[in-house]
Amino acid sequence: MDIAFANAIPEDADTVLVAVEEGRKLFPSAQAFDETAGGAVGRAVRVGRYSGKKGEMLDILAPDGVAAERIVAVGAGDYSAFEPLDRQKLGGDAWAHLNKVGARRVAVPTSSALDVCDFAHGMVLRSYRFDAYRTRIEDEDRPTVEKITIVADDLDGAEDKARRLQHLADGVFLTRNLVSEPANTLYPEEFARRAGALSALGVDVEALGEARMAELGMGALLGVGQGSERESQLVVMRWEGGAGDDPWLAVVGKGVCFDTGGISLKPGAGMEEMKFDMAGAGCVTGLMHVLAARGARANVVGVIGCVENMPSHRAQRPGDVVTTMSGQTIEVVNTDAEGRLVLADALHYTVETFKPKQVVDLATLTGAIVVALGSYRAGVFSNDDDLASALRAAGEETGEELWRMPLGERYDKDIASDIADMKNVGKAREAGSTAGAVLLRRFVGDTPWAHLDIAGTAWTKSDEPLAPKGATGFGVRLLDRFVADNWEA
Repeated sequence: MDIAFANAIPEDADTVLVAVEEGRKLFPSAQAFDETAGGAVGRAVRVGRYSGKKGEMLDILAPDGVAAERIVAVGAGDYSAFEPLDRQKLGGDAWAHLNKVGARRVAVPTSSALDVCDFAHGMVLRSYRFDAYRTRIEDEDRPTVEKITIVADDLDGAEDKARRLQHLADGVFLTRNLVSEPANTLYPEEFARRAGALSALGVDVEALGEARMAELGMGALLGVGQGSERESQLVVMRWEGGAGDDPWLAVVGKGVCFDTGGISLKPGAGMEEMKFDMAGAGCVTGLMHVLAARGARANVVGVIGCVENMPSHRAQRPGDVVTTMSGQTIEVVNTDAEGRLVLADALHYTVETFKPKQVVDLATLTGAIVVALGSYRAGVFSNDDDLASALRAAGEETGEELWRMPLGERYDKDIASDIADMKNVGKAREAGSTAGAVLLRRFVGDTPWAHLDIAGTAWTKSDEPLAPKGATGFGVRLLDRFVADNWEA
């Protein structure tokens, strides 16, 4: 879907979108358009039950003298309270309605092109589809909206803003594409190859295979992948947008391309969803795309551990003990608690290699976080209050919301092992998300660190304002905002 700019409504526009505040009050731009439409909009919103509440849509047949076929009145509610996120969500709702009525080329007259850029960004985010494997798509299922034209007298800065937002959408779409791919096409080596495409944007990408990881002593990560015929990979993506002596921000992602649970096999029902157990790594990859595409003025390294967790005669067994790169040992009580093993080595490697000022990891780590928070928020665990607060603030601004979860000595004791330094699970059915987080904390030393458990937010089973059913790309917009607010300010 294209975003264009003009000083007048294009002659080929089939739909004109106008905004109405609650109480049936037309926006100034809508009033100006209504004068050219002979008052048709004002008359339409004054009859019936339409009130202009947020998200309420009204289709109006365009009168003679208006080249477009239809006018759509979009209810904005109390617009005085709107933030950019509100405009984005309204745009997503508008896209769904426009697609339903078959609009193709939509003009949006406005007195604030910058604000409508946010609205259009929401439309773009909602327009995502993953059709890579659909060979037959019925006409009624095809999206119809092809072009959005923002119409204003003053377009100063609007094209630059739209370009920045398009880079962000591209990163979100990259993440959604990766998360949506089936595991037979997106396995660790293929994931590394796709991450390598970021070199075209100036990202330095390096992939470490199993031989190199064995030399480094990454027994935890390699243990997870040893049951698979696919070779595990550790992919390192460096974007040096800051000065040479500036510190690094590190972002680390869990990339379990498919998770059967290993020998501790998951139930069959719903196992097909485990293709998105690499959503943390997908987010890191999408974020690196955004940062490079927009030329972020910060040094950021993204590290993803990509494995398959498969049962076989070579697979890791419950009761095995693995030695991590840090030298610490972990008793593997449950092979389905594998993400923390991957991240243990990935985090230690990242901290030791780059000495980052801050490190953030993302993982679809636990079903327990879904029980605690549902699909509305991700859990954030952190050893640093300032970092946790900054991430939560970025989450509120972008709608990718976080909720602070507990750490502490009492939880730390829950992963004590009788034969190793720790075990990979805590007490049965108690604080499962925290058990994973306290294990990860042992591999970052004193570095300010935050762990985002995105198991409930990486995938949606129903349409949302900014994401259709499926992969959400959760974390890309949050972390891009975090970088902009805290590393580029």
